[in-house]
Amino acid sequence: MSTGSIPRPARFETWRIAAIYIVLVLAFTGLLMRLVNLQVLQESDWTAQAIDNYTNEVNVPAPRGIIYDRNGYILARNVASYNIVITPADLPDDESDIQRIYRQLSDLIDVPVGGVVTDASLEEAKLFAACVPGPGIAQLVALQDTLAPYSPVKLKCNVSEDVARVVEERSIDWPGVSVEIDPIRDYPTGSLTASLVGFLGPIPALFEKEYRDKGFIPNRDKIGYAGVEDSLQDILAGRNGLRVVEIDVAGQELRNLEPPRPTVPGQNVYLTIDTRLQAVAEASLVQEINFWNTYFGTVRISSGVVIAMNPKTGEILAMVSYPSYENNRFARLIPAYYYEQLSQDARNPLLNNAIAAEFPPGSVFKLSTATGAYNENVVELDTVIQAPGQLLLCEKFNPNDTCTDSNTRPFVDWIFEQNPDGFGQIDFQHCIAYSSNVCFYKLGGGFEDEIKQGLGIERLQQYARALGYDQRSGIQLKGEADGLIPDPQWKRINTGENWSTGDTYIASVGQGYVLATPLQILMSGATIANRGKLMQPTIVREVTDGEGNPVEMWFNPDPQQFTVSPEQTPGSYQISPFTPNLKWDITVTPKIANYSCDGSVCSLDESKLKIVDPETVEAVRGGTRLSITDSRGTLNELFSSFPIAVAGKTGTAEYCDDVARKANRCNFGAWPTHSWTLAYAPYEDPEIIVVAFAYNGGEGASVAGPIVERVIKAYFELKSIDISKENPSDGQ
Repeated sequence: MSTGSIPRPARFETWRIAAIYIVLVLAFTGLLMRLVNLQVLQESDWTAQAIDNYTNEVNVPAPRGIIYDRNGYILARNVASYNIVITPADLPDDESDIQRIYRQLSDLIDVPVGGVVTDASLEEAKLFAACVPGPGIAQLVALQDTLAPYSPVKLKCNVSEDVARVVEERSIDWPGVSVEIDPIRDYPTGSLTASLVGFLGPIPALFEKEYRDKGFIPNRDKIGYAGVEDSLQDILAGRNGLRVVEIDVAGQELRNLEPPRPTVPGQNVYLTIDTRLQAVAEASLVQEINFWNTYFGTVRISSGVVIAMNPKTGEILAMVSYPSYENNRFARLIPAYYYEQLSQDARNPLLNNAIAAEFPPGSVFKLSTATGAYNENVVELDTVIQAPGQLLLCEKFNPNDTCTDSNTRPFVDWIFEQNPDGFGQIDFQHCIAYSSNVCFYKLGGGFEDEIKQGLGIERLQQYARALGYDQRSGIQLKGEADGLIPDPQWKRINTGENWSTGDTYIASVGQGYVLATPLQILMSGATIANRGKLMQPTIVREVTDGEGNPVEMWFNPDPQQFTVSPEQTPGSYQISPFTPNLKWDITVTPKIANYSCDGSVCSLDESKLKIVDPETVEAVRGGTRLSITDSRGTLNELFSSFPIAVAGKTGTAEYCDDVARKANRCNFGAWPTHSWTLAYAPYEDPEIIVVAFAYNGGEGASVAGPIVERVIKAYFELKSIDISKENPSDGQ
């Protein structure tokens, strides 16, 4: 037997073993590095995510402050809105019990049960917001069960109190079903005070980050959109509370992780207005509008404004902007169709036209011209002025222009159609009482040798500003307009033309380019009534905390900010507790630039300012009183038999705006006119001043005058009633 060679075992190559070791080392190294990265380098990130997984921040809304009038009558409050909700995790385990609850609840709240839940029906339910009709109860609950079963889902919002009571009573038989209470804003006075109080709306996307930083929740919390709800937003809103809680995977709250931060309720605000006088002012305005529209058989007067103020304190007692809107319709949501309807209305009902609309003031502006002319010695108290029905003016755009037929034009008085001879010879105060246009043409722009140099537009602008024109008042409302007192530079920039003597004539009677808000006109009259003192107009009387304790509050008009420390906001003034704030006294504070002439060249030196002489203010006041006491005065017929001494000024202002142009009413010499009346009482110690404006109203005394008369009369009647209530024994 032969023996063969035995094969030697194959030698395992060492490089293969090394490769395996290297791979293992690299794998373990990579794993180790990954563990180090996760557990050491990224430890804080993963810890934060883990905490986020079981932590939830519950933002608790703060109750909004209540708004009252000066007598404690509620203008804005929070009322309960009842929502029917289901918490999926609290429903019974038996499906038949769940369906029974759905059917019984559906019959009560008129929301369909929804049938079998499918993936398609769930996807459709995702497209609907809470409480919007569409999905059935089963779909809404099933969708919420997949998201957060321990959080309630809203089935129907704003149900009646009776329905809410039924749900509460049957809560034992309907586990998982409950009533959720949401506060909504309610405005008991509705449209009567809507232009002042305003309304709430959702947080706009543009300001979402700003309000998130303040602790607000978009799509839940609301903010002010208009009126004091907007301008006093930071005061009324308060501060939301915060709870940091631990939750399980289903969203159920387990415990508080941090001490809760309590809510801080919004502060309550008392306005200066008297709701009773506000109602009288609105009713008087609407009554007058309806009367004249019925008389002419067409809608002639479309809108108007009435403001009443205490000239000694600046408190706004009534502020009506008509037409208004119903702010209760915005309480839960802002209906798109209603908002669009209001936005497209040419009368601008969403705006507070008392402060935001600019109109030609007409003859009520003559108080500025009269103050300037007398203070600058253009006229004396006993100066006799010729006031024919019209005068012919050689209108010059440059000093060297010659007079021709082409640049000579008539300037007529308002009485011309009734009496072409005009008022004849009258003195300064009768110019005011009769509201003679020709007289004020001469005082403002001069005329031949009779008044060689009138006040002039530069000085007229100075005196108008001293009385409150051409600037915002600083009242605690947003959207206030500036008005306009033009000058030659303004005209060159905006029209490309030089200023003419005719422009000065027209501006002297509050026409042409002159524009003002009703509040500015009221302020000018209040300055005269209050013997030169211009008080800061205010609508805020007091700010209090939840217990009724006054909160000291200051307001800076420029950035529209409130603060409790005046040092933080230069230029601010105190609004709570109420303190009358003097803007300036034209008889004490120099407001008028010195005017001097070098030959034919005259200029203002604003480095040298002067006051208005108290004698000037008294002379103008005398003219406003004469409008009542003189038989030919513009307000004699209305107030001659009034039991209290009244003084005032009327105005009939020509205009040509977009509405008039569209109606082809801007015909030279026959333009449509606005109606104005301004009056204050008692004359010696005034405590109320009222301005009324009627858009396209015509003559001031005939239309706006009766409105003012009724408001002043109501004020003193209400005052008498209040006094008798405080001192009942006096009436016995």
